[in-house]
Amino acid sequence: MTTVLVVDDQPLIRQAVTDILDDEDGVDVVGDAVNGREAVMRASSLKPDVVVMDIRMPELDGIGATAEICADPLLAGTKVLILTTFEEDEYLVAALRAGASGFIGKGAEPDEIVRAVRAVHAGESLLSPVATRSLIEKYVLPGSGGAGSVSGTPSSGESSSGSTPSPAVPPELAHLTDREREVLLLVARGRANAEIATDLVISPHTAKTHVNRIMTKLDAHDRAQLVIVAYETGLLAPGA
Repeated sequence: MTTVLVVDDQPLIRQAVTDILDDEDGVDVVGDAVNGREAVMRASSLKPDVVVMDIRMPELDGIGATAEICADPLLAGTKVLILTTFEEDEYLVAALRAGASGFIGKGAEPDEIVRAVRAVHAGESLLSPVATRSLIEKYVLPGSGGAGSVSGTPSSGESSSGSTPSPAVPPELAHLTDREREVLLLVARGRANAEIATDLVISPHTAKTHVNRIMTKLDAHDRAQLVIVAYETGLLAPGA
């Protein structure tokens, strides 16, 4: 059973999404919320598998609510699926930074919404690394004034052994091994695990293990967040 919290300040949308999900076997809407602040409180009490989150809401918007939910260790099993419209593309990178696992349009068909909820609950990202790169290059890099920081990314300039990293290694990534930085760069370039395995002449299982370890070390929820880390640390340059 996949439990869901539906969050939207528009009653019609909130009810429509609730009805769509409640009609599906194996999905149970355990509650709803009308703003981000209520979403955080209800998520804390209900601990749903998935929060379907609107972006633009009063009191606390969906990005802020997503950040609070994803930063709560007691909600480590809760994934956030953002409800979005085509006008809100510029907010999607911020939502990824906050920990969102994917996006679904408000105009999506009912079966698409159900599939999205199931996919996010299963640990899949609904935004590919290639799409993430496109969003970053369009909305973040031009005129951004330099790289920002990623919540949860370590900022120490020393590795776990206390040695000073090479100047070519972004200090935020100094605690990754050389092979893990290679894998991170390939993930950021949109490579799937099988392709990473081929590029590095390793097994697909080893590639998957590396990716999982990198996500743990960088406190990243999915591969899309790894793309942001690669850009913001300077590991990957625009267009590279």
